[in-house]
Amino acid sequence: MLAAIAAFVVFALVLVDLGTRLISRPCKVGSVHISSLADSTHIDTRGAVRSLQAADMQINSQTLEAIWTPMNLERLAHTYWRFLTRCTLGLIQIKFTDNERLVVFLCRPFVLLAFRKPEFKMDELRGIVRWRIERGLLVAALGIDGDGYLEIDVARKPSEKSGMSTLHVDVEIANYFPQIAALIAQWFYAATQSKIHVLVCYAFLRSIARGDLAQSTSARFAPIEQLPTPSGPRPRDSGAHPKNPRRSNVFVSSS
Repeated sequence: MLAAIAAFVVFALVLVDLGTRLISRPCKVGSVHISSLADSTHIDTRGAVRSLQAADMQINSQTLEAIWTPMNLERLAHTYWRFLTRCTLGLIQIKFTDNERLVVFLCRPFVLLAFRKPEFKMDELRGIVRWRIERGLLVAALGIDGDGYLEIDVARKPSEKSGMSTLHVDVEIANYFPQIAALIAQWFYAATQSKIHVLVCYAFLRSIARGDLAQSTSARFAPIEQLPTPSGPRPRDSGAHPKNPRRSNVFVSSS
């Protein structure tokens, strides 16, 4: 029995690794051309994880201007949770409360991760939504109510192409202490939960290239001027040094 379980686990890990390699390759999604996506994941001496997945898009400037609103930033945030449920075939459910976002396996009380309500920052060039980690079955004691967070960071700047703009998208989890690493070993976390996280983020980055944003459940659409201004370096500029960095570019047609 143990041998069969071990064989199944190894087979599943091979499939996850293969899926990650395949989904990070260049491809075309509709009119969107995507080259290899960028990934940087490491664990520091404290046992805290920082994982960053990123993509760059070349998009029509007028189109980007039209969607550059707090409403669409909030829709992008909700799209992440919707995608997490879809890609796990409903095994992972997201429960929304006034103060929390709960990542639940099937139903309560199996709360894998609990986040505080999202924090939004936005100006004319950058938008950030951040969920701070509270607790959960996947969080070690050091990470409960600590400074860990999950964040989506989008930034825009002029492109070298006339009439186009560059949109950078970063999905980052930082200062996260995984329970699996604390109970078993860091290498086991790196071989399992970490790979699954990277695979999900890659697939999410591809999915938003289709422009299919979820509707928000909170409808807190404050004017952009009323949101705090983003500060500090973007995630990809704040000390990520992957051993094998892969550059990512997503090209969106101007039509």
